[in-house]
Amino acid sequence: MFRLYASAYRIRPGFLDKASATTRPSSLRFNSTTQNAPGRPSRARRLGKGLAYSATGIVGIWFLDKQFNASSITRNARTIWTCAMIALDYKMNFTHAKSDQIPALHERVANRVYNLLTTNGGLYIKIGQAIANNAALLPRPMQEKFAKLFDDAPQVPYEVVRKVFVSEFGRPPAGPDGVFEIFEEKAVASASVAQVHRAKLNSPDGNGAWVAVKIQKPDVSKQVEWDLGAFRIVMWTYENYLFDMPVYFVVDFVSDHLRRELDFELEAENARRTAEFVAKEPRLADRVYIPKVYPEYTTKKVMVAEWIEGVRLSDRAGIMRLMGEEETDLDLSPTTSRTPPAPPLPSKPLKGGVAAIMNTMVELFSAQIFSWGWVHCDPHPGNVIIRPHPSRPRYPQLVLIDHGLYVRVSDEFRRQYATLWKGLMTVDVDVIKGVASEWGIGTPDLFASATLLRPVTFSYKDDPEAARQAEEFSKMDQYERSVQMKERLKNFLQDTDKMPKELVFIGRNMRIVQGNNQLYGSPVNRIRITGYWASRSLTRSPDLSLSGRLQEYARYLTFVLATWAIDVAFFASKLRRWVRIRMGLKGEGFEDELERTMRGFAKDNFGVEISDTAFTG
Repeated sequence: MFRLYASAYRIRPGFLDKASATTRPSSLRFNSTTQNAPGRPSRARRLGKGLAYSATGIVGIWFLDKQFNASSITRNARTIWTCAMIALDYKMNFTHAKSDQIPALHERVANRVYNLLTTNGGLYIKIGQAIANNAALLPRPMQEKFAKLFDDAPQVPYEVVRKVFVSEFGRPPAGPDGVFEIFEEKAVASASVAQVHRAKLNSPDGNGAWVAVKIQKPDVSKQVEWDLGAFRIVMWTYENYLFDMPVYFVVDFVSDHLRRELDFELEAENARRTAEFVAKEPRLADRVYIPKVYPEYTTKKVMVAEWIEGVRLSDRAGIMRLMGEEETDLDLSPTTSRTPPAPPLPSKPLKGGVAAIMNTMVELFSAQIFSWGWVHCDPHPGNVIIRPHPSRPRYPQLVLIDHGLYVRVSDEFRRQYATLWKGLMTVDVDVIKGVASEWGIGTPDLFASATLLRPVTFSYKDDPEAARQAEEFSKMDQYERSVQMKERLKNFLQDTDKMPKELVFIGRNMRIVQGNNQLYGSPVNRIRITGYWASRSLTRSPDLSLSGRLQEYARYLTFVLATWAIDVAFFASKLRRWVRIRMGLKGEGFEDELERTMRGFAKDNFGVEISDTAFTG
């Protein structure tokens, strides 16, 4: 009967189904929707397909990133993840209730940071080295980890090098149409961003010069902006949301100089300019040499310079034999894994001993800071070669290589920094506080200690409150000391707009120079030599009037008198070391004594344990 009515009124198929659905109880409607329609995939199957599509997309992005973008996205993701885990770890476990677990927390963080830097490689190694040379006030596990962070890496295959040459010069390194007559396919050294090969220039008579060919690894140029972008994000986040520490202010300055280090045409220009400065300085012109660069063979990714035979400063045993020194109590193993084999030594030792080398080295970098305003920022012992002087073969000559990272400082900065050093040498507290104030630094004693790399504590006689705080600090637990240390560092960087960004690299230079001197038992009084160049630069300033120059000479005499006390301490240290060695004990050089007292100073005043490798070059 119902079908007859439906057909009579020509009711559309499904109309009554829809109508009945509107009158069906809500519980029935809900149950009906939970049932899968015929042919419709289950929720589990839909979820599985979604996961499969996502996994395929992730693998595809990873593959494309690796093949065409030098894994830059993957490296950034690893960085963000690691930094997030570090931040979370500190937020959860850096509490007063877990004070006894803070050393373990620092150990975990140090391992995470070290693994991140070594896994990502490239520019991350450069950033890590900057941290390593400014790590004296970081937790001890970080100091120890960063001391192992050497700038070495596996070399890229020769076929990759060949492609770089074809891209830069339109022809291969060697062969009938090659750039060089001979090109050794195996690199003599390989670092994070470049590797060096030995080659021989083409010459009609076959007597072409042997040269060092520095080739930038292709992945680096693809990764640099990604890496620096991640560096910027992490520093901004740590300052503004996590640790409330002023760290972001140096990001632009550091990033700009790291970019410049990847331009080999700029490196060639840096070498040429440094050679000009050396040639004009009578005290250094004959003792220091900068290898000649061949601009016709140099591009932004390839640089060719004169090949130098000699012994790297990092090869302590080789240097000691070259200079005819006794192998006393020094650890004569190479300081890094990137020290290449030394060439044959001359038949007779060179004159002057290790002290002659160290004196030249300290004078060179002091001249750069105080006289030239043009500072080599990576005076690592692997970048210093000692060879017999070409025209006076019985005497040593220091050869400085790797001119990628320089910082140019203004005349005003040089004046202020020289004034600071002179104030430190003559114990002029008002001068030290004045420079610290001009640079927005709120703790002049910490600043003075970081500059000299030896403890400097201003008298508390006129400040009972400061004396009371120092006594209370010694009684604090790990958490309380860490919190107090954070506050002191924030006070140290009181006004980051005033603070010269150059101090980041100047401090790096000073610490490495100290470490180099320490490697050889402190044969020279580094503090006195540096102070001499600081005071000397003030007397020779071209802007001084006659009366001003006379005043500076008077102050210089005061400086000379003050350095006698430092000389007495230095020679007393040498005598103690000599006696200990003769007794069969391990000797302790002047730099070792300074480092030991610096460790005690940092622990007593800031709750920081400085490792034995914190100042190693």
